[in-house]
Amino acid sequence: MNEKLLQYLWNFKIFNSFDFRDVEGNELEILDFGRWNFDSGPDFLLAKIKTNGLVIAGNIELHVKSSDWIFHKHSGNPEFENIIVHVVFIHDVEIEEFKNKNIPTLELKNYIDENVFSKYETLLQETQFIPCETIFNSKNFHINFHEETLLKKLDEKSIEIEESLKQHQNNYEAILFQQLAYAFGLKVNALIFKQLAESIDYKIFSKIRQNQTQLEALFFGICGWLDKPTDEQSKIWRREFEFLKVKYQLHDFYIHPKFSKLRPPNFPTVRLSQLASLYHQNQNLFSKLINAKNIDDIHQLFHKVEASEYWDNRFNFGKISSVNGKKTLTKDFVELVLINAVLPLKYTYHKNTDENIPDEILTIYQSIAAEKNTIIDQWKTLKVKPKNALETQSLLFHHRNFCEKKECLRCSIGIRLMNA
Repeated sequence: MNEKLLQYLWNFKIFNSFDFRDVEGNELEILDFGRWNFDSGPDFLLAKIKTNGLVIAGNIELHVKSSDWIFHKHSGNPEFENIIVHVVFIHDVEIEEFKNKNIPTLELKNYIDENVFSKYETLLQETQFIPCETIFNSKNFHINFHEETLLKKLDEKSIEIEESLKQHQNNYEAILFQQLAYAFGLKVNALIFKQLAESIDYKIFSKIRQNQTQLEALFFGICGWLDKPTDEQSKIWRREFEFLKVKYQLHDFYIHPKFSKLRPPNFPTVRLSQLASLYHQNQNLFSKLINAKNIDDIHQLFHKVEASEYWDNRFNFGKISSVNGKKTLTKDFVELVLINAVLPLKYTYHKNTDENIPDEILTIYQSIAAEKNTIIDQWKTLKVKPKNALETQSLLFHHRNFCEKKECLRCSIGIRLMNA
């Protein structure tokens, strides 16, 4: 057994029973196994469990042995603060902090058939990009495959947005703020930035949006970057943050954005400053984005967005960089924000009142350049050549929902191959 295999079994739910009990003998129902995290931090994010009559949401960490928690030095690491269950193959030692916080430990050794170990080790070594890779032909895509697939993705995303709206009294502006924060965080900080946005009362945010200094102070203060100011501007932001805390009775709440695996222009310091600039410059941002009819109108709203002057020669607090110049938003970055935040919300807002909105949204996706990432590169090796964001978004959604899960008998391509 190794950790990679354990994560694989957890992700694909390969157990001989799901009547889980923690090491104390308490019933433990896994309502959502979480999203497999390939970056730093907990192994599975956005999970949900039910124990002792309580439903708890958070993250899950997996280890071969309980003692690996200590060996890997997770204790005290802010990224691991929101663990709701510690899943291990063998429970070899009691972890005191879990016991003190009533965080259950789930031992899996009795829930896994020993005969699957060698079988799945082999599968892991022989995994392909898509299950049908050896017989796949790009001609297997049926007419309108990309349009139909992207609309499925938009409908799925719309359900998530509608659930968020229920929690925020149908406040679309608050949801836009959360969606934009998620997009500005890119892959590494997306969930962390969304958590930051969710922690801010949008009524307070709306009251200070005309003051970019206060917006930045709020963001930077919540990130814990103002505790020890290193220069005059940092001191100004700290004073503003302390003022906001007192005026609006803000609770002490800190998040910890990541800098690792990021190029300096994508550092969370710069991206949060740009997000503050976007809202400072556009007092009616929601209505402008929702009513925009084409890609050019949307691009215009982001045209003058830039990090504040402090960041012209910095990427982090108190550290002068040799790179000097305004940190504006690139066209590629803006289009990622449109793809991941603006267009799904625009679709959700209009879908029940405007029968033309699907075609309008698909047209905007078609006008955006094809995305570049490792998944799309893999599709290209199979001679699939996406022409625009409509097709790349379709391919990404299809891979995540069918190929990764090996749902070949539910896949339109798989069914065509089976009947060929």
